[in-house]
Amino acid sequence: MIDFKQEIANTISNAIEIEAKELKEYIEIPKDSKNGDYAFPCFRLAKELKKSPQAIAEEIKEKIKIDEKYIEKVEIAGGYLNFYISSTLLTNEVLEEIENQPQYGSSKIGKGKNIVIDYSAPNIAKQFHIGHLRSTVIGGALYRIYKYLGYNVTGVNHLGDYGTQFGKLIEGYKLWGEEYDIEKDPINELTKIYVRISDLCKKDESVLQACRDNFKKLEDGDEYCVSLWTRFRELSLKEFQKVYDLLGSEFDSWNGEAFYSDKMPEIISILEKTGKLVESEGARIIDLEDSGINTPCIIEKTNGSTTYATRDLAAILYRARNYDFDKALYVVSYEQTLHFKQVFEVAKLLGIDEKYTNGLEHVAFGMVLLPTGKMSTREGNVVSLNELLQESISRAKEIIEQKNPDLEDKDEISKKVGVGAIVFNDLANSRVKDEIFDWNQILNFQGETGPYIQYTYVRTKSVLEKAGIAENMKLEGVQATALQDEFSQNIIKLLYNFTDVLVQVTDKNEPSILSRYLIDLAKSYSVFYNENKIMIEDVNVKNARLYLTYAVGKVLKIGCNLLGIQMPNKM
Repeated sequence: MIDFKQEIANTISNAIEIEAKELKEYIEIPKDSKNGDYAFPCFRLAKELKKSPQAIAEEIKEKIKIDEKYIEKVEIAGGYLNFYISSTLLTNEVLEEIENQPQYGSSKIGKGKNIVIDYSAPNIAKQFHIGHLRSTVIGGALYRIYKYLGYNVTGVNHLGDYGTQFGKLIEGYKLWGEEYDIEKDPINELTKIYVRISDLCKKDESVLQACRDNFKKLEDGDEYCVSLWTRFRELSLKEFQKVYDLLGSEFDSWNGEAFYSDKMPEIISILEKTGKLVESEGARIIDLEDSGINTPCIIEKTNGSTTYATRDLAAILYRARNYDFDKALYVVSYEQTLHFKQVFEVAKLLGIDEKYTNGLEHVAFGMVLLPTGKMSTREGNVVSLNELLQESISRAKEIIEQKNPDLEDKDEISKKVGVGAIVFNDLANSRVKDEIFDWNQILNFQGETGPYIQYTYVRTKSVLEKAGIAENMKLEGVQATALQDEFSQNIIKLLYNFTDVLVQVTDKNEPSILSRYLIDLAKSYSVFYNENKIMIEDVNVKNARLYLTYAVGKVLKIGCNLLGIQMPNKM
């Protein structure tokens, strides 16, 4: 497709002799289409050219030579140059691309670049709860979108399968294991043990020390501790897979913290050679004050056991060697911001290429909050993610039965709507915001929700079905001149921007950019549908509007699939 931003940048560059690459970065899409299709903010050049934005705008307008094939007119508004592109050319470009590219919006922009995404990472032997939803869903969306843009992506589920928590579980199992049937209901029973032993640790320091000693034994390969750990891990993964199956989650590696247990001596050896690994109150640390981080990074605890940081450093070294990554993304809550600042700074001491340390990025997100506040496994007030998804499916089914009691395949449709509602709600707003879970909002078929987008998609299918069009509609005989009205053009412009939206997602690692786009597209189609009658006598107009309906449905489905939302054909 024609890159209109590039054409405008080239046009301006020829007039003022500033590189088009720089100018293209400045070009914006106005919120109000009355201000053109693209706007160039001249205040960006005021300092460089030593002129007022208005004067720069007037000078550029006077000098530029417009290729009317691409640009219909240019207007000045304050310090902006507003460009109006050829609507007929734009419409033809979009429709032909929809016709010729089954994976509309995909790209090869990422060809030859390796991305590692570390996401989900639930803790073994604990509830896979609503708090893990965000990492799983945000990471999954990024995984699919990077792939769609041609990147070589490795999705890693860095399981929390190591650490003092296992020392606690082992101690709890030693004390009370016979009281719990962990084979029948592994996660709930292990959670009860964990809550109980955590309470006892608060009251009895000697029990807490026994838990720490258990973890050290686990690190040292103690047969009893390792056998228990293996059993807890296998039972947990079996339960977790139920959630992953519902969410459609995929991972290329399940290497958790335990995978790096034999790789940590090398990390400690490397850090020792730098002279930066020093003793402090019995532990071994890296002081980071020179880097502006006041809290030291603990590498070894007082009893010689390792820390999250040690294991994350081992993972960075392993991933650099095995995946040769350009970017390594860590989709983890903002509570871990300090941890990743420390780890990324210490990683500079590992002797790996600067490319790798520069590519480390913490993709932070806000918490999922219950109306009563924060959750904690330790306190026992968590919401199981599997139960939550099942509840959403059940509620979706009730709504669907009320709206369409004769609908076939209600169970399958309810599953797509219920799970899709949860996923979209999580991705609808900026990831750094905390999210309060509200059923009234999540399953609202009229609001800015997953069910609303799915309902719009189903409407496009219904329109095409009534017109006798089963699946793929052909562009042959469709005329761009029949889609010049305001409502059609709003859709055309949105469809044109789809690839750019996906690129913005990866630039900012922000899936909500795609979520908001899909809401805008669904809303624009609703307005188009209400304002423009489709099944009319004028064949040219009818066919054009049907094809636009087909195009909207296609992009809604692609976009939702990239977010991890499946589309029903009926609702």
